[in-house]
Amino acid sequence: MSEQKDIIDPSMGIDNQKNLPNSTAVLVLGILSIVGCIFYGIPGIICGIIAIVLHGKDKKLYTTDPASYKKSFGNSKAGFICGIVGLSLSILWFLYFIVILIFFGAAITAAIGEVGAM
Repeated sequence: MSEQKDIIDPSMGIDNQKNLPNSTAVLVLGILSIVGCIFYGIPGIICGIIAIVLHGKDKKLYTTDPASYKKSFGNSKAGFICGIVGLSLSILWFLYFIVILIFFGAAITAAIGEVGAM
């Protein structure tokens, strides 16, 4: 009887799941990329790119053994999606900021040119 107690039954709630090494980091960086678009887009672009690259590494590891990493792959996938959204928003915000700088630069140059002509 003591030999039967040593056998581990999978239905007893013992879980074989392992965490992907970067799943939490991908999720955090993905969220930070969305928040980072507020600061002229630069932090959002950086965090978004890092999140996407780390998700690629996690995805390669996940494909080797999907059953073991199924639980934490959801976090990595959510971070990847947040990273794409944050990267897109950050790029749009950065381009908007550049256009505004060019517009105001042209307006200031024209104003200086008019003052100099008088």
